[in-house]
Amino acid sequence: MVTCTAPVNIAVIKYWGKRDNDLILPINSSLSVTLHQDQLKTTTTAAASRDFTEDRLWLNGEEADVGHPRLQACLREVRRLARKRRGGSAEDTAPLSLSYKIHIATENNFPTAAGLASSAAGYACLVSALARLYGVEGELSEVARHGSGSACRSMWGGFVQWQRGERPDGRDSLAHQVAPETHWPELRVLVLVVSGEKKQVGSTAGMQTSVDTSPLLKHRAEVVVPERLALMMRHICERDFEGFGQLTMQDSNQFHATCLDTFPPIFYLNDLSRHIIALAHRFNTHHGCTKVAYTFDAGPNAVIFTLADTVAEFVEVVRRSFPPATNGDQFVRGLPVGSASLPEELLAAVVTEPVLGAVRYILHTKPGPGPQLVDDPSQHLLGADGLPRHCA
Repeated sequence: MVTCTAPVNIAVIKYWGKRDNDLILPINSSLSVTLHQDQLKTTTTAAASRDFTEDRLWLNGEEADVGHPRLQACLREVRRLARKRRGGSAEDTAPLSLSYKIHIATENNFPTAAGLASSAAGYACLVSALARLYGVEGELSEVARHGSGSACRSMWGGFVQWQRGERPDGRDSLAHQVAPETHWPELRVLVLVVSGEKKQVGSTAGMQTSVDTSPLLKHRAEVVVPERLALMMRHICERDFEGFGQLTMQDSNQFHATCLDTFPPIFYLNDLSRHIIALAHRFNTHHGCTKVAYTFDAGPNAVIFTLADTVAEFVEVVRRSFPPATNGDQFVRGLPVGSASLPEELLAAVVTEPVLGAVRYILHTKPGPGPQLVDDPSQHLLGADGLPRHCA
């Protein structure tokens, strides 16, 4: 039995569109920031036993379909690598028979499928746990990609590029680390959770429609992204927040423009998302430079990048702009946030019409490491009998 945790990642140069749906090969490279697992993580326990009669899977305490094609693809791929490592014939002498049935339990400490990259963390975690279980080492981002494209980026910490690759078999479509999480210690991330609802158009279906119908997406993948990728890596390398922030916002906007250019159009942003975008621009304009940068994935929740010295002030601006509904729930979660008093001129320029209770909560986090092995056996999600310890 093995337990691992894995992180969420947020793309600053977005992945949208596959050139091969079965192998999950992207039409463009992408670049992301891995978020810290103290705030957002998936935990997965995988166990194999001669006593298990069938493969089984539990998601957040509920039994789920273990026959899901992408999950099966990851399982198949890890077992293939394990067989290869054992030289094909030594299976019987191996400590763990590849023919044993497997039980998998996985939990997120954040809402699933609400545009917070749960599938990326989930598949990265699954592959990390299976690889440990079967004694497989080495390049695992390609295996994780078979589960969810963006999962390959969650196999690394810090700043990560998923290279598009050229080969039809996808062997060169891999993720690698551009810089570790320690590279930019002042960088902070605020997740503004406006909705924990499941999105109406899932990413897989959405991006296929975009590939089929959006000429803007084709231009983006072929012309825009390669330039932006090189630029973004430079901004990260130089810790240039002005450049990093502007490009992050521009790329988010273009991704959502390609969704609008899809036919029929896809809307992942809602009125509240647009409110937050306008607020960020007013805040930056007031300061005369880029202090905060928003990015949105396939959902309405905003991810705001900023530097540590801006966090308290911007959180207070959000609190004034979207006063929390008094439900006693903590409005700011995650890393501690200091208090800030806002000057009158900032309030007048930035906080226009407050919308009550629109932002459910703010999660304060920062860049973090890749998947971790959990050594403490009390943290296993499965008991000695191979069944979930506690059901949600």
